[in-house]
Amino acid sequence: MMKVAKFGGSSVANAEQIKKVAQIIKEDPERRVIVVSAPGKRSADDEKVTDLLIKLGQSFSEKKDYHADLNKVLDRFKSIIDDLGLSDQILQQITTTVQSIFDSDGAMDFKLESIKAIGEDSLAQLLSEYLLSLGISARYLNPKEAGLILSDEPGGAQILDESFEKLYKLRDYREIVIIPGFFGYTKEGKLVTFSRGGSDITGSIVAAGVQAKLYENFTDVDSVYCVNPTIVNQPKEITALTYKEMRELSYAGFSVFHAEALIPAVRAEIPVCIKNTNNPSGHGTFIVSKKEANGNPIVGIASDKGFMSLYVSKYLMNREVGFGRRLLHILEDEGISYEHTPSGIDDLSVILRSDQMDESKEKVIIDRIQTELNPDQVHTERGLALIMIVGEGMNSQIGTAARATKALQNANVNIEMINQGSSEVSLMFGIKEEAERDAVKSLYQAFFK
Repeated sequence: MMKVAKFGGSSVANAEQIKKVAQIIKEDPERRVIVVSAPGKRSADDEKVTDLLIKLGQSFSEKKDYHADLNKVLDRFKSIIDDLGLSDQILQQITTTVQSIFDSDGAMDFKLESIKAIGEDSLAQLLSEYLLSLGISARYLNPKEAGLILSDEPGGAQILDESFEKLYKLRDYREIVIIPGFFGYTKEGKLVTFSRGGSDITGSIVAAGVQAKLYENFTDVDSVYCVNPTIVNQPKEITALTYKEMRELSYAGFSVFHAEALIPAVRAEIPVCIKNTNNPSGHGTFIVSKKEANGNPIVGIASDKGFMSLYVSKYLMNREVGFGRRLLHILEDEGISYEHTPSGIDDLSVILRSDQMDESKEKVIIDRIQTELNPDQVHTERGLALIMIVGEGMNSQIGTAARATKALQNANVNIEMINQGSSEVSLMFGIKEEAERDAVKSLYQAFFK
């Protein structure tokens, strides 16, 4: 049997953390494939290595002296190397790699992609070397050699189906395989990255490829909490939740998991466990295809700010065939994606993230709607927060929506909009941003106290 373990940035931020990672790997012989992120923050005011690399790439692209940025990256790795008693070979390799990327004939986006990937790639090599120094049989494996073949979409690449057959061959290695997360290669051999946080995606893909019995995602919390702990003090921990529930929570503001990361594991029906590198013996949170009901229809409450609504009203809209399609087509033409579309018989609201639409874009879209759809009213409202209560138990328990709206009433929070899909996995409320914390606290009291 085989487990795939992924260690996030906080788990490899410094030598002390890497020693914990090595011990975790050593303790369980089933942890055969390891995926790592780049070193994360060592403290609240620290910088992630990936952010340092992005600054390095920007300095080069803007034709500025980039050596100070490069030295910051080298200093981070030198600190880890010295504390682990390893050779400086990786430092020289980083310098050589950066120089070869900058000297290459590739397009600038390709160069920046390659620079961003140095953090994960160097850490994977470093961890492999450290494990060998402890007498643990391990080897570094580049994503190309491992079989991660991606679409040619820099910064947002997708896995290609042909990768999974190649990844299955990782089972044949006798050593513990260390793979850098976050990036892979196109069919033409060009390095491309996933979106930020993409090491979670790599881990999930590899787990699906090797058909692991468990995908462990090590981070810096003991488990997933049912609500943001910065809003509610010491909230309850979630011991188990389903793939659907985690997907909804990730989308709606939970930061534990990258929103896309679960998809490969879901499709392969591989259970996922979120564990704490600093407390590896803890139970953690299991994410599974099915779980037993515990009496509470809600598993978690998520919230996020930065939304706006586009409101369109037209008398007899319901009789106008294709009205909604034409409205959404205007957004598509202008490169705008939407989140929700609550509607009435004569009106339709489109909820979207406000950072997609500046004032000039907003004017273009409203002008097009007025010209092409001839509405009675069209306007936007900014400063919205979305709060989502999530739980597959909602579809079998009466009164969940009533409890939620009563909780918002108790907090004196006005509901701008409500949206619930037919699957009844989640119930969304749109409210003013300034009411987010009060609303979340009151909902927590209603469902978890």
